[in-house]
Amino acid sequence: MLYFLYMNIEGKRQLNEKKFSNWENLPDGGRRYWLEVEGRHGWKARYVKEVNSMEETVKFYQEVYDGKGDLIEIHEKFPVNKSHRKLKEG
Repeated sequence: MLYFLYMNIEGKRQLNEKKFSNWENLPDGGRRYWLEVEGRHGWKARYVKEVNSMEETVKFYQEVYDGKGDLIEIHEKFPVNKSHRKLKEG
């Protein structure tokens, strides 16, 4: 993991593109990456990583969707772990 600190922006970007299957460019020059994982009971978790234009992580959180595709819970993990926050009962 320490090698990530010494990588150039393009190397960090390639590594993020390899880890996360989806991404979009943000207006400020950063990017939002995400990876979706299907649960056993029809639920889905989406892991979202937002980086700035230097490809440095500025935010990381997990979104949980119910079987209908409705967002029901968010777990903000970085920069501050705010634990799970239910948006509605699933």
